Amino acid sequence: METTWDWLTVFAFAGLATLLLQRSSEETPRDELWHYAPPALGCAASNWLGNHDQPIIAGLLLLGVVIYALVVLKVRLPKF
Repeated sequence: METTWDWLTVFAFAGLATLLLQRSSEETPRDELWHYAPPALGCAASNWLGNHDQPIIAGLLLLGVVIYALVVLKVRLPKF
């Protein structure tokens, strides 16, 4: 863990993993395991691109991961 991209993508992936574990323990799971593959691959690709001097593309891809989680996985943001 040396770069900012390492930290950003690990936090995003940890959020996905937590969501997967939380939802898989429900009586009737809302989504399938394969629904988590695109954002997980997006985290890996974003990290790779960010570490190889492509910050704009990496940032857009990481933003795509967040949008995927909000739209497809229907993550609700906390209300403060």
